Amino acid sequence: MSSLNDRLVIVVSGPGGVGKGTIVAHLLDRDPRLWLSRSWTTRARRPGEPMEAYHFTTRELFLSHVDNGGFLEWVEFLDYLQGTPMPDPPPGHDVVFEIDVHGAAQIKERFPDALLVFVDAPSREHQEQRLRHRGDADEKVAKRLAKANEEAEVATGLSANVVVNDLLESAIDEIQTLIAQRRSQLDRC
Repeated sequence: MSSLNDRLVIVVSGPGGVGKGTIVAHLLDRDPRLWLSRSWTTRARRPGEPMEAYHFTTRELFLSHVDNGGFLEWVEFLDYLQGTPMPDPPPGHDVVFEIDVHGAAQIKERFPDALLVFVDAPSREHQEQRLRHRGDADEKVAKRLAKANEEAEVATGLSANVVVNDLLESAIDEIQTLIAQRRSQLDRC
C-alpha cells in the first residue's frame, strides 16, 4: 500500500439520501487529482445503483477480509456491514472516502489532518423524499431518518465541515473550495 501521509485525505460522509454519491461523482469528474476508495458492503444493490458504486460481497467474505486486516475501517450499519479497504491510490492523487460518519471518525484517528465533510439535506423531509425517490422501502426510510440526527451529532463532535445539499452545484462548489483551501495549506507546509 502506498503511503497516504503525502497526500490529502478527504472524507465525505452524511446520512442516507443526502446526495453524497452524486456529489463525489461530480468531484471526481471535475478534479483529475482525486481518487475514490471504493467501499465494500454486504447490503443488496438498490434498483438502478451502478455495480461499481460498491464492492458488493457476502457477509462471510467481508468477515474473512476483516480477519485478514484488509480494512482501514469497518462498521455494522443498520442491518449490513460496510468497510473501507486499505487504499492504494495512484501516485499524485488525493484520496476520497465516501463513508459513514463513524468510519470518518476512524479515518480521522489515523489521519488527523483529513478533511472531513458532512453532507446533509436541507431538512429531514427533503431527505425522506430523496430516500423514497431512490426506492428505499418504508422500513429502511424510517431507520435512516432516525439515524440521521445521531450522525449529524457525531459529525459536529468531529468538527466536520457541514455542507447542506440544497442546490447540487453549490454543494459541489463548496466542497471544491474546501479541497483547494486544504491543498493550499498543505503546500505551505
